[in-house]
Amino acid sequence: MLDRDGFRPNVGIILLNQKNQVFWGKRIRTHSWQFPQGGIDRGESPEQAMYRELHEEVGLKPDHVRIIARTRDWLRYEVPDRYIRRDARGHYKGQKQIWYLLLLTAADWQLNLRATDHPEFDAWRWNDYWVPLDVVVEFKRGVYEMALTELSRYLPRPNPEYRPRFVHGGARGHDGDTGRRGEAADLGDDAMALARGHELRDANGRPSSRFGRRGVFSANAAAAIELPPGATFQPDPQADWPLDASQEPGEFNSRGNGGGVRQ
Repeated sequence: MLDRDGFRPNVGIILLNQKNQVFWGKRIRTHSWQFPQGGIDRGESPEQAMYRELHEEVGLKPDHVRIIARTRDWLRYEVPDRYIRRDARGHYKGQKQIWYLLLLTAADWQLNLRATDHPEFDAWRWNDYWVPLDVVVEFKRGVYEMALTELSRYLPRPNPEYRPRFVHGGARGHDGDTGRRGEAADLGDDAMALARGHELRDANGRPSSRFGRRGVFSANAAAAIELPPGATFQPDPQADWPLDASQEPGEFNSRGNGGGVRQ
């Protein structure tokens, strides 16, 4: 569903916790991080689409959040031709978005990246409100800056008593002993590097085998630790994670559900 100018209606979601930190998700099998977002289906209002995408991408229901604000007008970005399927070029230009600022009113263990069989993210964390735009796909950065700036005036007063479920300042083993230094704690920095999209290499510059083949963060490693600070990993059961750096993202189509980074 495109408008007369070739833009697909879409919603973006900035989800806050009680400390005004935002949900920050790593796109599945890529090195890009972003907010939840998705297209508005025919017959849907922006708010209805927002609640549907909220459940599909992060597993939350309407009673888990409270709407604080939304952007006044559509915010637009154009998608470069190399990311658009050939049969959509010439009439599809990009996305126009309404952005919502939501407050999580439930516990953050309710977040579930596997709520559907087509997950959008394979890791997430709580991040400061002003997210690092250098890890966002380039053509979205302007819209992110506009949405964050417009909605920042509505930020509620942080709750000083709120504590996210993840321990900050180091990794934690499954026994919950944050003071124990063992293999799980020792792997923390390397695991976080992998979560940020960096391939691990040994002292000779070769891919490290510490996490398995090609330095990939394996399911066994994921089971041994929690990613600091405040990140959680939910691997895609259908594929290795992460992709090799040599693998290119797929093309977009006009509905925004092609491979690679979603529009």
